[in-house]
Amino acid sequence: MEKYLTVDPREVTTAKMVSILQGAVAPRPIAFASTVDRNGKINLSPFSFFNLFSTQPPILIFSPSRRVRNNTTKHTLENVKEVPEVVINIVNYSMVEQSSLASCEYPPEVNEFIKAGFSPFPSVKVKPPRVAESPASFECRVKEIISLGTEGGAGNLIICEVILAHVKNDILNEQGGIDPQKLDAVARMGADYYCRAQGENIFEVPKPNTKLGIGFDRLPEEILNSKVFSKNELARLANIEKLPIGNFSADKIKHLQATELLKQGRLQEAWQLLLE
Repeated sequence: MEKYLTVDPREVTTAKMVSILQGAVAPRPIAFASTVDRNGKINLSPFSFFNLFSTQPPILIFSPSRRVRNNTTKHTLENVKEVPEVVINIVNYSMVEQSSLASCEYPPEVNEFIKAGFSPFPSVKVKPPRVAESPASFECRVKEIISLGTEGGAGNLIICEVILAHVKNDILNEQGGIDPQKLDAVARMGADYYCRAQGENIFEVPKPNTKLGIGFDRLPEEILNSKVFSKNELARLANIEKLPIGNFSADKIKHLQATELLKQGRLQEAWQLLLE
């Protein structure tokens, strides 16, 4: 039986719970949010409590948490209460150090675009500027702000409706979609760690979609009980709609050859190889 660290949030410090949550719930995409206050002062700050939550309407949500050490709120939250608009800029590897610099707690009169060396670019439909260096930016109207608590560490969900998207041509593939290799996105891990979506770190897992995989329970015993296949490889084999007809081999050499075919995405060929 594997041993676990079991933690009750009510019995540890907030800082300890932060380290566990942010260490385990990862990687997290980064919302590099540009906002303005009622006087037009600009703020730019990254937030890793962020994701996509709806496509029709297109909704992005990020959460500036109350500071754990002194329970104060961030300028981004104060700004969107005054001017309910935001541009969410995507962070890639070429700008990750700059975006980290922008997270410094400068006073409200300081422009993080200048401090972090970014270029503001006028938005079309909202007041806050876009980050010219970002590979993709989303102009948003703030639909709602939901406070999740009043203590240090409590989040504030900023629900944003995308009203205009900007994607640089140089990250698009021939079909007009976003190429993840060209995007070169980064994400937050726990503590000071980040991860980079590039090279072999990007891989494909075919979606079942409307097709139903046969599942583990219908795998032939020769395959299911193999000492060669990992659980991931068995899951790939179980994602076939229909088994080929015939008897299946328990031969280790064939199983090793089949794993190579699975790495190449050649599922049908792997199954044919596994026949005796």
